[in-house]
Amino acid sequence: MSLSGKEIHRSYDEWGPIRVMDDGNKRYLAFGDTDEQSAWLKSEPTVPQHEYARAMLLVLLFCDPKRSLSLGLGAGALNSCLHANYPSLKQEVVELRSGVIDIAYKYFQFPRSKRIALHHMDAYEYLMAVEGKKVDLLFTDIYTEEGLDEQQLQPDFIHECHQRLKPNGWLVMNCWRDHRGTATLECLKSLFADIRSCQTQSGNWIIYAGKQRNTETLKQLKVRARDLGQQLGFSFSTPLSKLKEHS
Repeated sequence: MSLSGKEIHRSYDEWGPIRVMDDGNKRYLAFGDTDEQSAWLKSEPTVPQHEYARAMLLVLLFCDPKRSLSLGLGAGALNSCLHANYPSLKQEVVELRSGVIDIAYKYFQFPRSKRIALHHMDAYEYLMAVEGKKVDLLFTDIYTEEGLDEQQLQPDFIHECHQRLKPNGWLVMNCWRDHRGTATLECLKSLFADIRSCQTQSGNWIIYAGKQRNTETLKQLKVRARDLGQQLGFSFSTPLSKLKEHS
C-alpha cells in the first residue's frame, strides 16, 4: 500500500528513513515506503486519527491520570490529545530518534509545554538509568521500519514498567497481532491484577495491565466511554466492544 499525499520531508538516521507526507487535509509520519506511523488531521490537531491510538486511550476509563510516561513518540498524537484534555497531567515522553522529535515539533504541532518533559534516549536505558516519580499511566509504543520493537515484550522490560507505576497504575502496550502468544500474557499476569486486550481492525493488539483490578460493570464502562468520547472528540464504542479480559 502506497502512502497518501506529497512528500514534504525525508531524512535518514541509523535506523532508516523518516518521511512526512501531506495530502492537504492530513499529514502522515512514516518510517518506510508503505505503512503510516502516525496521522494528523489539520482541522482537529489534538484528535488521534489512527484506530490503535484511540484504542490505547481506552485506558482512561480506568484511570484519571495526574502523571504519565510514554515510551515512543511518533508524531505525538496520543500525547497531544492528553495535553489538550487533561490540563493537570504531567507527561514524560521518551524517544530514541532525534529526527522524530524534530519532526513532531515542526510538522505536527507537538506542544512545547512545561507539562511535557521529552527525553532523547533509548526506552529501556531510560527505565534502567533515569529515576523519576511513579506514574498513573505508562504507554509503550515502540516501532521501527520493520515493525514492533520486541524489547518491549521482554520480561525485564515489563518488570521495569511495573516498577514505574503507582499502586493503582496502568500499563498500555501497543503490540501486533503476530505477538498474541501466551508468554507475554503470563509475564503480565505474574505482576498485574487486571489484564485486558483489544485487537484493532488494522492488526494492532493493545494490552491494558492494571496493578489493581477494576470492578466496574460493562454498563458502567459504557456510560464512562460515552462521556469520555464527548470530551476527547471520538467514539470509544468499538474498542470497548472488543475489550477482552484475561483471567
